Amino acid sequence: MASLSSCRILLVDDFSPWRASVSEILRERPQWQIVGEAVDGLEAVEKASEAKPDVVLLDIGLPRLSGIDACSLICEAVPAAKVVLLTAYNSPELVHAAFSNGARGYVLKTDVATELLPAIEAVLQGKKFLSRRLRY
Repeated sequence: MASLSSCRILLVDDFSPWRASVSEILRERPQWQIVGEAVDGLEAVEKASEAKPDVVLLDIGLPRLSGIDACSLICEAVPAAKVVLLTAYNSPELVHAAFSNGARGYVLKTDVATELLPAIEAVLQGKKFLSRRLRY
């Protein structure tokens, strides 16, 4: 069972420098461990099924399978995993689709520096998280 003191994370984004930036933010919590990275939606589902992470940080705009579709498949394959979408898309329709497909968090990439760690903490505590700019 994941807790604030230990957490296994799968990081999914097709842009390598972005994954490096997110990894740097996660270093603030040395007790949290990145257990894998994926560059597209299908690889995300495969790696989540293998690694059984506590949290999946998932982009929406992925090759081969969208983040929304990958989210649904990951939630089926690894029901205990909490999916947090990290995305540039601030559309209410995508927010709704994300949560309807099992996401527990939705963070705008522009807000990752300040909201990523609180988002992970929230989902680990069983709460949902939505970027401040999207709260209507």
